[in-house]
Amino acid sequence: MVPPSKTNTIDFDAAKLQRLGFSSNRTHSLRPVSLAQLRQQLNLQLQTSLEVERILSLFFREVQRLVPLDALAYQQPASDLRLELGERANHSAGYRLSHEGEYLGELVFRRNQRFTEEELGQLESLLASLLFPLRNALLYRAAVRCALRDPLTDTGNRIAMDQALHREVDLARRNLQPLSLLMLDVDHFKRINDSYGHSAGDEVLRALATTLKAQLRNIDMIFRYGGEEFLILLSNTGREAAAMIGERLRHAVQELQCLAQGQAIELSASLGCANLLPGESVDSLLRRADSALYIAKRDGRNRLTMAG
Repeated sequence: MVPPSKTNTIDFDAAKLQRLGFSSNRTHSLRPVSLAQLRQQLNLQLQTSLEVERILSLFFREVQRLVPLDALAYQQPASDLRLELGERANHSAGYRLSHEGEYLGELVFRRNQRFTEEELGQLESLLASLLFPLRNALLYRAAVRCALRDPLTDTGNRIAMDQALHREVDLARRNLQPLSLLMLDVDHFKRINDSYGHSAGDEVLRALATTLKAQLRNIDMIFRYGGEEFLILLSNTGREAAAMIGERLRHAVQELQCLAQGQAIELSASLGCANLLPGESVDSLLRRADSALYIAKRDGRNRLTMAG
């Protein structure tokens, strides 16, 4: 008989709670407590994580020990965060959260029974325990996001690209789905820098990235590969669809209107496209897309070439 497999996964947040004297048993944690006791416990528990979702889930669960709730909703557009816990209900109490003038998002409590004035006062008191941990979690999230973004174009950087490529190739193999890669290079970009200066070149790259993102689907991912080169990762996309997307991007670049020193800058782009082959590595996929791009530039630029 084969012995059951043993997992080595450790929940460090839960372990930290246990060290602080909080049981992971849900029944125990939902025992009624006083407002002062709950605030004291929240002040400790909410500092055990830097994940916004985990902090709010913990807050939602623990607050119900004092004030019954059916749902909690949170959103922070600047951080691209939207979270809903529980089930929608008829009555709500909403709050705009801020810490020392810094906007932290909108939080809404919901339930089917009206909130009493006493309950609203208790919720507002408990929210004070949430603000500082939430602010830290948002700062951490922003730092991680910045570490994976190109600051000039707000596209993914090489680190994010490498992570996404390996993840998407693995998923494509596992699910037997197509995957395509577009490599795009701005034609004669050096002329723009030489004629109008690097600040004008930066503005062109920013406008170009915005245009490309507007032409892509929500599931597509775009990364700055280097200089004036961009890489577009097309999940669950076959050869013909990838070619259509590539042509759409090429036309969008051609139609982009940029001015420098009162003069219009003519833009075009060359693209190479490769589709993931059975058993192909990430490096091989990148090389074939890069080779297709080289052929497009060699054959006159402002065109899309498909890898063989």
